[in-house]
Amino acid sequence: MVIGYHVIFGTYGFWLPNDPRGSWSDFVWSWELFRFGGKATKTDTLQSVAAAPHDVAKRLEVKKHLQYPPVVFNGEQARAVVRGFAKAVEISQFPVYACSIMPEHVHLVFGRCHIEVEKVVRQLKQNATMRLKEENIHPLAVFDGPPKPWAESCWKVFLNTEESLRKVIRYVEENPVKEGKRPQRWSFVKPFNGDVM
Repeated sequence: MVIGYHVIFGTYGFWLPNDPRGSWSDFVWSWELFRFGGKATKTDTLQSVAAAPHDVAKRLEVKKHLQYPPVVFNGEQARAVVRGFAKAVEISQFPVYACSIMPEHVHLVFGRCHIEVEKVVRQLKQNATMRLKEENIHPLAVFDGPPKPWAESCWKVFLNTEESLRKVIRYVEENPVKEGKRPQRWSFVKPFNGDVM
């Protein structure tokens, strides 16, 4: 039985469908990206491939050909994202056990709830985007619309045991520290006490 979820979703331009390290994409839709390798680098691994050896210069060159600049949240924008997430959690009441907001991606661990995991992620992204707009700090505000600051989908892992849930909570809590940042503590994150729905 699923007792929780670990989701990771990136900002626009963070992880491309033809990333040489692998991706979760089935297809490269953009012609600008297709020119650099038309085949999506689909991988089913549950292990991070972020540190896998690859041609960094080529990956960065491909990013120059995106329709918009890749989104990298600054501290003020990350705090607005937190306020948006807090609103989504308040509205939908899903239990969040860990959250790390990095400049180019987000890690969340949450428990079983009455909403499908993809809808939870959609609500988080929507509320965070609304907050960025309300505070006039949307990273792509100079463009008409503006476009979404998020990648389309998310990566999700279904957690079936307390042990796996506690392990991934530790991983997410340690994520900022591994990147040389301070630990993150957010008001909408509650400790996991062993209760599962």
